[in-house]
Amino acid sequence: MQRAAQRDDRAQRQTRGKRLSRVLVCAAAVPAVLITAACSSDSGDSKSKGADSSAQQSAGSSAKPSASASPTVQAAAYQKLPAACAVLSKKTLADLVPNAATSGKKGTSDDPSSRASCSWSSLDNNGVKGSQFRWLNVSLLRFDSDTARGAGDAQAHTYFGQQVKDAEAVNGAKNTKEIPLSGTGAEATAVRYDLKKKEGLFKQQTVVARVENVVITLDYNGAGLAGEKTPDADDLTKAAQQAVKEVVGSVSSANGGSSSGGSSSKAPASPSQSASKSASPSKSPSKSASSSASPSKSTARKN
Repeated sequence: MQRAAQRDDRAQRQTRGKRLSRVLVCAAAVPAVLITAACSSDSGDSKSKGADSSAQQSAGSSAKPSASASPTVQAAAYQKLPAACAVLSKKTLADLVPNAATSGKKGTSDDPSSRASCSWSSLDNNGVKGSQFRWLNVSLLRFDSDTARGAGDAQAHTYFGQQVKDAEAVNGAKNTKEIPLSGTGAEATAVRYDLKKKEGLFKQQTVVARVENVVITLDYNGAGLAGEKTPDADDLTKAAQQAVKEVVGSVSSANGGSSSGGSSSKAPASPSQSASKSASPSKSPSKSASSSASPSKSTARKN
């Protein structure tokens, strides 16, 4: 009996020993698991923080408004005008206004940088047979490029159209005819009509041409007075067109280009809205300048 009791006691001690060993093993394993979990957690947080930081920097960069580029406009091709009274040769003046003075009458509102004009008149007296009257006026208007108004050539294109319309709308004009011209600057149009006055019937030719950012308006009229024969409108139109080509060449030459009167550029396909709102050069032309730049109306007053 005693031996049996001893055996039971040993068996119970062995069982308790095994259980204690298991507990110790488990206890030792727990810290390792916690350490591993802690390391894994730290590593994940570090990566997450790095990703968050990068995302914030990226978001911050994208949130900043990009610096918008300053608006630009192409510089005007021509920077100056020739003297209006010197744009035609002596031979041309002799053909168009035979008895005109050597020098024409300079416009009172001339500004060398943006506008200029000159006029000539001629009366060829044939005694009892009457006389032939001729009047010639050349006006130049230059447009600067401007970020608000647009490119100079676009502004000039708009003004070109306005000048043609003005020539067609002269009060009292009869038999008005518009003739598109080629080979004269970038674009050109002749408007001719008859104008009856107390002195006689005047044949009026207004030729408007654009070369780059400069608009040329040439007004030429003729009449047979006191029984003299009325001049032929076709002859006057042809002479006016040749004169405009010469003026185009003078404008180009004054800016260091060729003196040719041919086409220098195409008409702008779509002038900017701001250009259509303002047909003024670098300085807004005053009413007096607009009057001098609209020869079709001034012609009626002059004659």
